[in-house]
Amino acid sequence: MNMESDLIKQLERIADALDRLAPPAPRPTALDQADAFVWHIQPEGLEAVRKVNAVPVGLLRGIERQRDVLLDNTRRFARGLPANNALLWGARGTGKSSLVKAVHATLNEENPGCLALVEIHREDIPSLPRLLALLRSSARRILLFCDDLSFEAADESYKSLKAVLEGGVEGRPDNVVFYATSNRRHLMARDMIENEKSTAIHPGEATEERVSLSDRFGLWLGFHNLDQATFFAIVEGYAAAYGLTIALADLQSQALEWSMTRGSRSGRVAWQFIQDLAGRLGQPLE
Repeated sequence: MNMESDLIKQLERIADALDRLAPPAPRPTALDQADAFVWHIQPEGLEAVRKVNAVPVGLLRGIERQRDVLLDNTRRFARGLPANNALLWGARGTGKSSLVKAVHATLNEENPGCLALVEIHREDIPSLPRLLALLRSSARRILLFCDDLSFEAADESYKSLKAVLEGGVEGRPDNVVFYATSNRRHLMARDMIENEKSTAIHPGEATEERVSLSDRFGLWLGFHNLDQATFFAIVEGYAAAYGLTIALADLQSQALEWSMTRGSRSGRVAWQFIQDLAGRLGQPLE
């Protein structure tokens, strides 16, 4: 009996070890579960996002032209018409990712369920072909989004992104449009491009290879730091939307002091100030 008991225990330990070595079960990938998803590679699949952290599009000030262009492009795509991939580039905290999420929310308010948002993280770009193979089979129109996209030296994953966007045999699926945000207009660090030029036999061709990635985006929308009047307009819009009880002069003076301590004026700085102000006033942001 003891030998049989010891054998059973050994077999159980072997079974447990094999379970640990086995790959994790894939995530469910049904695109009708929600309107927003995040793509993961461990385990691989789409995770539904029940509540997207989105700012109402009407509260995004100082980027009206960018808002209108992106809304128009995305609305055409949601209706099944041709649309361009979009690169939103520029200074940090100026509303690039907020605009993408706000546009998605706006269109789904106009026509519920018309557009799914799928976010892929920068480090998961090499898995993009597998994700697109999954999305291609869906009947939904899908806005594929990558926040803070850029590439450093020795990173070759940009080549797979180029092929997927336009240059590959299959290319981008008809039901998918790709939006990316970046602090860099050409997605590559300047020293990375310069290094390619200095080491290449034909420097012009090396630079063209790197820069041509951003050419895959039909829309380039630039975002820049705000002037003081626009910064105040953003702060006042937030304060009114969330019913914060404070005199206009006090609101502006406190917002100005906040921006000076942060060393910048941007939509992100304005929102951080509003969160601080609401906390000091004892008012929730709902």
